[in-house]
Amino acid sequence: MEKEWTAGESGFVRRDKKCTAIVLAAGRGTRMHSDIPKQYLQLKDRPVLYYSLKTFQESFIQKIVLVTSGEDVEYCRKNIVQRFGFDKVAAVVAGGKERYHSVQEGLKAAEECDYIFIHDGARPFVTGSMLERAYACVCEYQACAVGMPVKDTIKIADEEGFALSTPERDLVWMIQTPQVFSYALIREAYASLTEKEAWLFRQGIRVTDDAMVAEIFTGRKVKLVEGDYRNIKITTPEDLQVAELFLRGKK
Repeated sequence: MEKEWTAGESGFVRRDKKCTAIVLAAGRGTRMHSDIPKQYLQLKDRPVLYYSLKTFQESFIQKIVLVTSGEDVEYCRKNIVQRFGFDKVAAVVAGGKERYHSVQEGLKAAEECDYIFIHDGARPFVTGSMLERAYACVCEYQACAVGMPVKDTIKIADEEGFALSTPERDLVWMIQTPQVFSYALIREAYASLTEKEAWLFRQGIRVTDDAMVAEIFTGRKVKLVEGDYRNIKITTPEDLQVAELFLRGKK
């Protein structure tokens, strides 16, 4: 029987809100040094993208919007969505030039809901418990990002590659996905981004995640919620080797 309540910081939260996931799979993965985009590479006997879609399919999420490159839309429909029976995938849409353009296309395809979960399809180890924590967090704060505290000392470098400063390690997090927002908040943020994209370019501001969009264009503080150190992003061949070890249950 599916749970009706989720544990949050302030107690249990009733899980009765309409939630949609946007799964991004439009990247080409140049650092993988492969002709095959990283989200379609085989991890064990399944494409990388399969694993995150499976987690969302088996979760409380009601609807999934899959965003891929224009030339891969039909491939994803037939060889991933239909092949593996992901019937929660309500739309497969073409993304854009940058990641935030792909998120915008995903938002267009997402019907109005309470909360939007935005996830990188190259992160195969998102879990149901991670989604539960993020749901409880967004219900309370309206904007949250999954991540983990860093293990290493971090240095801020200057333009010449010299160490400039050392932030307090206890305050530094590695940010992951999913990042979760109220639908109204993230739609407002991305609408503003569309209007001010040229201004961002002139200012030299590079948008790297959805939390940054919410912070810049709504002023909303984004709450950080615990993810998992295994929630890695498949970016390089070494990442794929580590992921295979995770799947085999090895440390």
